[in-house]
Amino acid sequence: MTDHDTDTNVLMRPLNWLETQSEAVFAYVLLAPAFLLLGVVALYPLVRTFQFSLLADQVSAPAPLGGVVGLENYVDLLAGRALLPQQFLDPTFQTPLLQQALFVTVAFAVLSVLFETLLGFGQALVLDQDFRGRRWVRVAIIIPYAIPIVIQAMIFFLIFNPTIGFGTEFMQSIGAFGSNPLASSSDSFLIVLVADIWKTSAFMALLILAGLQSVDRGLYDVAKVSGASAWQQFKYITLPLVAPALLVAMLFRTMDAMRIYGLIDATAGCQTVPSLSCLVITSVFGTRRWATASAVAFLTAVVIGLLVLVYLLTLRNREVGMT
Repeated sequence: MTDHDTDTNVLMRPLNWLETQSEAVFAYVLLAPAFLLLGVVALYPLVRTFQFSLLADQVSAPAPLGGVVGLENYVDLLAGRALLPQQFLDPTFQTPLLQQALFVTVAFAVLSVLFETLLGFGQALVLDQDFRGRRWVRVAIIIPYAIPIVIQAMIFFLIFNPTIGFGTEFMQSIGAFGSNPLASSSDSFLIVLVADIWKTSAFMALLILAGLQSVDRGLYDVAKVSGASAWQQFKYITLPLVAPALLVAMLFRTMDAMRIYGLIDATAGCQTVPSLSCLVITSVFGTRRWATASAVAFLTAVVIGLLVLVYLLTLRNREVGMT
């Protein structure tokens, strides 16, 4: 046997081994490079963040991190004893800063995903119809999503600027806003929420539209012949078949909304609308409390992970129920 034949046999052994394995093992082998890349890109930074959160802050020392203190940073955060940037505190909320940031983040994620899903579903239903000029309507809906976050934030900052913006005067006329909405936590929260809905509902519309166009049109013909109303067609055909794409879209938007930072910072400022990501950035660059910021970042990752788990369990239960 020649060296060439030996090399060929060595190369063929993994392929021969794969041929004897089940489809599940074959799928995991194909996904192994993706899992490895995910571990390097996502899991390693998360592990390092957790390691940093177990250390002590050294604000005045050359090195920002000290010795191991275990879970002390987490205990101080949850008990409201952590030394966080006090300029974050809004006097209208007599609660620890972490609780404020957590409330703002979760409330923003829930409300933004809810309204973006409703608006995106409505836009997708319109775009799924065959009408003249549909291509231009699609382009018009996508335009807000193509605008960079900083420009988007500047648009709403100028609209609600108390000196030059027209939005403040209009909202005051209906009794909704105060004299300077960008300095009010509740008004600024609403502005940031509307700005995010305006931009990202197009993302939801595109993903939901992909699910709508995968539905067999023959099902609607059968339903019409059977006398089903438009609502019954939506309830028993459209919604169940689009639900997987809808849940995936909501999953992506929830993860993105839980990390909200740039839109807040460029519109109203993190001091006015504190979020968990704002808290992390300000703790690092404002007070050099790296360990505390790492603890907040890891807690944020845990909350996002729990939300992702809820979505995945919902998808799994749905798939099991349909089989």
